Amino acid sequence: MYSFQSDYSEGAHPNILRALETINYHQNNSYGLDEHSGAARELIQEALEDYSADIHFIAGGTLTNLTFISHILKPYEAVISAQTGHINTHETGAIEATGHKVFSIPTQDGKLTPDLIRPVLDLHENEHWVEPRLVYISNPTEIGTVYTKEELEILYGFCQRHHLYLYMDGARLAAALAAEEITHLTFPDLPKLCDAFYIGGTKAGAMFGEALVLIKEEFKDHFRFNMKQRGAILAKGWMIGVQFEELFKDNLYIELGKESIRRMQPIKEAFEEAGIPLLCQAPTNQIFPIFPNALAEEINSRYLTTFQCHPDPEHTCLRFCTSWITNEEAVADFVEHFKDMVIKYQ
Repeated sequence: MYSFQSDYSEGAHPNILRALETINYHQNNSYGLDEHSGAARELIQEALEDYSADIHFIAGGTLTNLTFISHILKPYEAVISAQTGHINTHETGAIEATGHKVFSIPTQDGKLTPDLIRPVLDLHENEHWVEPRLVYISNPTEIGTVYTKEELEILYGFCQRHHLYLYMDGARLAAALAAEEITHLTFPDLPKLCDAFYIGGTKAGAMFGEALVLIKEEFKDHFRFNMKQRGAILAKGWMIGVQFEELFKDNLYIELGKESIRRMQPIKEAFEEAGIPLLCQAPTNQIFPIFPNALAEEINSRYLTTFQCHPDPEHTCLRFCTSWITNEEAVADFVEHFKDMVIKYQ
């Protein structure tokens, strides 16, 4: 059975594998203080057009989120997240385990806006409540939607006026930036539109690893102390550094994001032609079609997908996800099989 469950089912881009093989017998400094991590930091700073940004390489997304959030929040401060946010749904209470409450807000499209956040601020107005301090967003969101540059400008302006930090989870940032014709968002915009964010590698061609970018000065002091305490400093840190060194050469990171979206298009077009509704319009490499239950069951008997929800008792929403390396023959086979399957339910 071919899997459309995720964009991290395969290994790493060939450039990364070659680079890892090349340096395999070289000796490197440990704990991310090696020449490859240094070179990767410089390449990322160049892409961001911000040479004051602090960049730290961490093995995975959940570890990145909890390490950052636990570092910047006081014990009585809390996080605001969309209800679908990764820290609220897929991190096993990691943020709560650091002693910080997560306020989850229902949304239609997975995105936060000032109007959605304001009621939380109005409710928590004195010392008898935990104090909201950090707004957590994902771009793309967990349901494939993306923030436009204008939406981020509005959201960040609101956060600044209300003394809130804005932090962006960029697990699939390559896909968000690859959708530039919709978002008008580029790398140099990011340091101007949030206080910290991470650049996801695991879901964008790396074997593993994320690059956390700290913009706000007050976050930078003693951050590596917190990394060490949280188990986020890797002894062989160059294993992440060399991967980002490759991802940020010749625009590879964005190209892999574009490729992951391109490989989704035949599937998306097949659903559109069959009149299959989507949970929301998503321009990235994740889509969430809503099928009659029986059709969803037949699809899952042939292909691996991820269950999302039951919009009503008669329908099932599934997640389809592609990557830069998704097999194009498997995509073509699915499209042909789907056309045959859907006839039974029309």
